[in-house]
Amino acid sequence: MASRLWASRAASYLRLSVCHRGFASVVKDLKYADTHEWVKVDGTSATIGITDHAQDHLGDVVYVELPEVGASVTQGNGFGAVESVKATSDVNSPVSGKVAEVNEVLNSSPGLVNASPYENGWVIKVEMSNMGELDSLMDSDKYSKFCEEEDAAH
Repeated sequence: MASRLWASRAASYLRLSVCHRGFASVVKDLKYADTHEWVKVDGTSATIGITDHAQDHLGDVVYVELPEVGASVTQGNGFGAVESVKATSDVNSPVSGKVAEVNEVLNSSPGLVNASPYENGWVIKVEMSNMGELDSLMDSDKYSKFCEEEDAAH
């Protein structure tokens, strides 16, 4: 237990004291919201999670609040939250539709949001109701630039 606490403190210290890494972890084929959620589209199905940039700023995720399957989500509105050792942040939906699936594994392993934000740490899958909303989201290049500008402003 003591070694786990020490490792957690060491990780927090290192995360706070080193320069932020580059944005190599922005995935090319995804769309991004300015609130740091990503969307992977497959037909009318959208897998949604928080970006690597967001999880890096949050720190170690300890809890993920998930919506109910069948719930409606609206582009730009919150559907859940991510709680970390630093803060609690709302998770907004980058697209509108109905929740088709939630990542139940996050109930017992919320750290997957940190360890694998684009693969195992996805949060929900939505059956989209308006494909045109994707046009308002950023591609990987625009999102990388957005993050760089946002970090420079802080």
